[in-house]
Amino acid sequence: MKSLIQTLTQVPGPSGYEHQIRAAVEQEIAPYAEEYRIDALGNLIARKGSANADGLKIMLSAHMDEIGVIASHIDENGFVRFASIGGVYPRNCVGGHVRFLNGARGVIGLERVEGRAAVPPLEKMYIDVGASSRADCPVKVGDVAVFERAFLDLGDRLVSKAMDDRISVAILIETLRRLESTPHQVFFVFSTQEEIGTRGAATAAYGVAPDVGLAVDVTLSGDTPRGVKMDVRLGQGPAIKVRDGGMLADPRVVAWMERTAEAAGLPYQREVLLGGTTDARSIQVARSGVPAGCLSVPCRYVHTPAEMVDYRDVQHSVDLLLALLREPVTL
Repeated sequence: MKSLIQTLTQVPGPSGYEHQIRAAVEQEIAPYAEEYRIDALGNLIARKGSANADGLKIMLSAHMDEIGVIASHIDENGFVRFASIGGVYPRNCVGGHVRFLNGARGVIGLERVEGRAAVPPLEKMYIDVGASSRADCPVKVGDVAVFERAFLDLGDRLVSKAMDDRISVAILIETLRRLESTPHQVFFVFSTQEEIGTRGAATAAYGVAPDVGLAVDVTLSGDTPRGVKMDVRLGQGPAIKVRDGGMLADPRVVAWMERTAEAAGLPYQREVLLGGTTDARSIQVARSGVPAGCLSVPCRYVHTPAEMVDYRDVQHSVDLLLALLREPVTL
């Protein structure tokens, strides 16, 4: 899967502008889906299987979009002021390289500030695209960009921008490819605009109307020096979400996932994330409500241009999804 992961992470696709990454995903899934469609919000929805008497309608969702920036002002010297698309943290920005969807590239600079106690806000930063005036600046107000960083293969550890959530997109593609039979009707949703409020998953879940829903997304890890206090580590298996900042996973779904992992001999961790949320939040409250949970891939340095995952966790995530989908579900 490494070549697939590298391909997916390098395609630009900030929230609301997912057309390039959607085209790349569509090319990958076309040979394996029984049918697929694109809804009004740009979600790519693929189906496999037809539910039998013991089957359910199951929705899996991984978001295609990534964090980015949008040009808000161009000054007379051609420097680009910008605002965030999604959770862009100032501490991760200075010196970063960005690529606009029109092909222009630039580097993030910082105004001179007094003292070193606090990280300056985005309002003190600008993008230098090599222009000398507003007239020769290749960027206009409203243009959007993503961070640019090469894919790095460290063996078991993989590093790139946009692992959030292209790693889960790759997991869903591989699961779709390997799922030969299922008693369920399974919808693989590659969703849009997650980083600005899980919007794509909301419309997709309304359209699919699933009996059960699972998001697949990254989560934080608690295994770095003086890092977040969290019982999730890279290389110890995918995490089964119990709670995050936007939802409580359905206990029946959590139990189903744990029971299946144990029966298959697969490693897993339990996750309580104090902030942030996933597509599961929107799936859970669609229509009259959906039992929902989330399979999480441990990730270091989330929302930076150098997000790190463990390849073994990725492989075990695919194995667990296949085990969940191959048998009847009892909640």
